[in-house]
Amino acid sequence: MPDVRDSVTVLGCRVDALDASQAVARVVALAAGEGPSAVVTLGTEMAVRAWRDARFRSVLNASALSLCDTVGVLYAARRRGLRLASRVTGVDLIDPLCAALAERAIPLFLLGSRGDTADRVATVLERAHPGLRIAGARDGYFADADSAAVAAEIRASGARIVLVGLGSPRQEFWLADHLSATGCAVGIGVGGSFDVIAGNVRRAPEWWRRAGLEWLYRLASEPRRWRRQLALPAFVALALGEHIFPSASRRYVA
Repeated sequence: MPDVRDSVTVLGCRVDALDASQAVARVVALAAGEGPSAVVTLGTEMAVRAWRDARFRSVLNASALSLCDTVGVLYAARRRGLRLASRVTGVDLIDPLCAALAERAIPLFLLGSRGDTADRVATVLERAHPGLRIAGARDGYFADADSAAVAAEIRASGARIVLVGLGSPRQEFWLADHLSATGCAVGIGVGGSFDVIAGNVRRAPEWWRRAGLEWLYRLASEPRRWRRQLALPAFVALALGEHIFPSASRRYVA
């Protein structure tokens, strides 16, 4: 049996032993500081990409928090001794985080998705959490050349936390390059969470999620995602190799 640990690396990527409530508490504490602090929700696709891409791996490991987003990462991390009961997805983090932010009047900015999705998410969250201060919201369809202007818009809003749903790896690279310019103390990559909250995408029923089959439900609902799911067998093979030959993983750590 591996030693019980507070953090481990999976394919060279750090994973922290935090459940949703602990993650919320840490984010709130970070929001009170000067920052900037990035928060990663680590999934299997991200881990496979990071295994191949040293720069991306470095960005992930430089984060203040690295949360376990997918069941594959959860099982692999447990095998390496991580004390973690369940994963913490971006969409599962947002609701309790907004409850905590509403109590403390900490302003939040939403960046990502298409069209008016971010605005609709703001409406949903404000209705669910009276007192929540959404400082601003805008879509994620902007050119890289416009990133400085987007960061300036967020800074002008006075937000302390920005949720960034640009998809991976764009959101992680964007936070690495521009979080400081936003003036926010914390930036969190939340992937496709806005589409779920806004109702653009239907999330898997709870029993699918408990069984660790959310990825299969998503694939059945959106067959065009099949290419992305090729990362799953790659992850299994790489993680199994890391388990059998643990010393080999050291060369992947940024």
